Amino acid sequence: MDSGGKFTLYSGDFNLLEENYTYYELYDYEGSCCGTLCGQEASMAFEAIFIPILYSLVVVIGLLGNVLVLVVLWQKKRAWSMPYTFVLHLSVADILLLLTMPLWAVEAVNEWIFGIELCKLAGALFQVNFYCVIFLLVCISLDHYLSIVHAVQMFSLKKPWLIQLSCMAVWFFSLLLSIPDWVYLGATEDSRRGKTECVHWYPSDGWRLASRLLYHVVGFVIPALVLVFCYTRILLKLQRGSQSLQKQRAVRVILALVVAFFICKTPYNITLMVDTIHGSPSNYISDICDSTTALDIAMTATSTLGYLHCCINSVLYALFEVKFRRHLQDMVRPISCRLSHRSSA
Repeated sequence: MDSGGKFTLYSGDFNLLEENYTYYELYDYEGSCCGTLCGQEASMAFEAIFIPILYSLVVVIGLLGNVLVLVVLWQKKRAWSMPYTFVLHLSVADILLLLTMPLWAVEAVNEWIFGIELCKLAGALFQVNFYCVIFLLVCISLDHYLSIVHAVQMFSLKKPWLIQLSCMAVWFFSLLLSIPDWVYLGATEDSRRGKTECVHWYPSDGWRLASRLLYHVVGFVIPALVLVFCYTRILLKLQRGSQSLQKQRAVRVILALVVAFFICKTPYNITLMVDTIHGSPSNYISDICDSTTALDIAMTATSTLGYLHCCINSVLYALFEVKFRRHLQDMVRPISCRLSHRSSA
């Protein structure tokens, strides 16, 4: 399955397709042959209802929230602190991903009708957003760790070039890690599901497994270990009460962003790991038809939960960041005054 919760096809799959466009639940492995027929009606019906509704809500809330964040940051750019620069890049990454979600909603209801180029772009942006968000959170967390635990200022407004260089490096490596999606994503007719879908087309099982391992290890496991280490040390330091209230508030905001990231992304990564193991040629089980349908639905549900992260960052900043709320109030106050004057006139 691909990053959007869709099936991943690779060259060996087409050996399983019959002329009547059905497929067997068991692969021909080590001389053993096929089992019973397995349909896709349940998972497709779930996707056709679940994805458009949830994606529509995410797009509306996410675009409003992230555009509002960008407007506030632009209005108060002279009063920026270091984390605001990273939040700016987080919002840009989220907006880019949100713009592709209507395409996936249309595919769920109908099929992929937007061509190969948009297929590659939309699929790659999911990966770019995933890597970009986690790497930016790592940068912020490392800065807080060095500042609070070791009293070393990694990023500061006195060195804006270092902040911008770090953000550019995050975007560069995120794009680099999305290369497999640019190469192997394509609009393919899936005879099992009876429609054209934007899916991965890997030349072999080895390429599929390597791509999944890269996603799991570089995009989740290693950053997760860094974040857990940093905030464990930070919280232990803050328990001693030696840090200012401002630093404690800043840590609270970023910690909320990190927790939200893990809540949204961990279920999808766990499901994707199960799918990676489930799809291994050495792991064919007798009830693979039922388990595959359940896995399809789980992939759709957890990938949609992962998309919710696009609209959570702005909400968390509005709730936890005191300066952000003040900037927002300063920006909204003149508008509310004008509206009140017009209504009283």
